[in-house]
Amino acid sequence: MPLSGGHSLPEDLYSADAVREIDRYVIDQQGVDGFDLMQAAAAGAFRRLVRNWPEPGRVLVLCGAGNNGGDGYLVAANAVRHGLEVDCIAVAPTGKLSGDARKAWQKSVADGVNVRELADLGSGDAQRFIAGAGLIVDAMLGTGVTGAPREPFAAMIDACNEAPAPVLAIDLPSGLNATTGAVAGQAIRADATVTFIGLKSGLFTGQGAERGGDILFESLDTDDWASESGQQPLARRVDWPSIRAVIPRRSRAAHKGRFGHVLVVAGDRGFGGAGLLAAESAARTGAGLVTLATRPEYVSPALARCPSIMVQGLIHGSELPPLIEAADVIVCGPGIGQGAWGQQMLQQVVASGKPRVLDADALNLMASRVAQPAHNHILTPHPGEAARLLACDVAEIEEDRVGAAGRISQMFGGVVLLKGAGTVVAGGGAVPDVVSGSNPGMATGGMGDVLSGVLGSLYAQLKDARVATSAGAALHLAAANLASETRGYMGLLPMDVIEALSQVLVDSERQPGRRSAGVGGDE
Repeated sequence: MPLSGGHSLPEDLYSADAVREIDRYVIDQQGVDGFDLMQAAAAGAFRRLVRNWPEPGRVLVLCGAGNNGGDGYLVAANAVRHGLEVDCIAVAPTGKLSGDARKAWQKSVADGVNVRELADLGSGDAQRFIAGAGLIVDAMLGTGVTGAPREPFAAMIDACNEAPAPVLAIDLPSGLNATTGAVAGQAIRADATVTFIGLKSGLFTGQGAERGGDILFESLDTDDWASESGQQPLARRVDWPSIRAVIPRRSRAAHKGRFGHVLVVAGDRGFGGAGLLAAESAARTGAGLVTLATRPEYVSPALARCPSIMVQGLIHGSELPPLIEAADVIVCGPGIGQGAWGQQMLQQVVASGKPRVLDADALNLMASRVAQPAHNHILTPHPGEAARLLACDVAEIEEDRVGAAGRISQMFGGVVLLKGAGTVVAGGGAVPDVVSGSNPGMATGGMGDVLSGVLGSLYAQLKDARVATSAGAALHLAAANLASETRGYMGLLPMDVIEALSQVLVDSERQPGRRSAGVGGDE
């Protein structure tokens, strides 16, 4: 399973600038010596190193010119003092070091670290050190770099990524944007990242979800000072363990009328499965009633697959209003196409003004015409659909996923869920959420249809679009992770995730302090 440090990590995610300001506040306002703070960071990183790799073999530490390089020199010194075999390469010349970074280099040399200047190594020597390492420590660039790495860093990053040894990144994988998770050129693929002071938002979305590996956090005892510094988080990290409590316990006297009626409008010709996936996932996540409005030819297959849902075959949008009237929340878009049938269905849904989840072709239809903002809808674009909504290209979306989700919410209103590794939820009057973790098995058709059904169901039950969206995204990922334990990634199908949804919910219901709903209640 992809790791993200677990739910023991803090919730607040900060920009690179905000973390630097917190660091400056700790040093300038709280009187903590900067070099002492650097030594504490290095000690924390070394503890994580030996905990994750008790017998690392030969450790290669690659150091840059700034404080990130200083951290690296002190990690190397810790390793030497503990009897490990250590090679240390100054990727940036030590003559350029200043301040605390220079003190760190001097201390490492005094402690017996043999620091080699990259500029003095012969052709191929650096590659031989990398190839011979049992563990590589990346302390080259840190949070201060936003563009593509220059030489010699770019070549060193490529060599590390091609090496068989695992990589431990210090504070941030070199080449990754600490704020956005974007990669402009080369970037380290770390097996683990030890980060300090505050969690960087870029480690949890976009390329950061892959490049950072297992995220390990060392606060350096600055937790209280982070809030005192006045720096506001850019986003909030959520996962299923941290948010599942928003799903209330069910009364033993519960009945279906308490848990909402979800109408799924989906499945034009050739896309009948999309509606069924959305409707079944809504039923599996607790909706009291689920109705599927689809093409007539898909009625029998839908009932054969999931007889607990109600299915209506529609030829024209004029047949939809009675179904809309009975619903609490509408899910519209999966497989509706962009032809006349889909346009008619979306027009009726939007005109109703009812709470809704808009996905897939509903978003493409919105992007192709002037759409009125609404406060009570949930929009669920993938990066391509997000680019169409914002009239830009996908690269621009991926350069700043948190910002892109916020812009869509400002333009169209409501709550926006931007899919992808490190799903972003924006809107609803709160700081954006980033769903911690990713699962490569979800990169297949139909996963978004399952998500839209989950969101519709939770929206109907919780009555809060923002809470339902964050909880639904986290639940969806947790179910995919659970299903992957037996199905793997390559063979994972949307139906596997639907089956896992109920198991994730069962496990949550059985958590200490949560009473089982048991049996009882009527229809």
